[in-house]
Amino acid sequence: MIDVLYFAWVRERIGLPKERIETAAPTVAALVEELSAREDRYAAAFADLSALRVAVDQDLADFDAPLVGVREVAFFPPMTGG
Repeated sequence: MIDVLYFAWVRERIGLPKERIETAAPTVAALVEELSAREDRYAAAFADLSALRVAVDQDLADFDAPLVGVREVAFFPPMTGG
């Protein structure tokens, strides 16, 4: 089981802040494909991956990051500082 967290507009489009899912996806990208196939709201949230960042077990990662042994994946828009 993996906890999937959604932040900012990603959470607004999906309608959930967090969910626990069972997946056999080997990478974050495969997880995104699996989620996008669920419902239109997921497909809308993941339509443009260049507008998203991902963290795996609270470390920034790429979409090709492996999910073996991972407990948490978080999706959020890019951050800007000031």
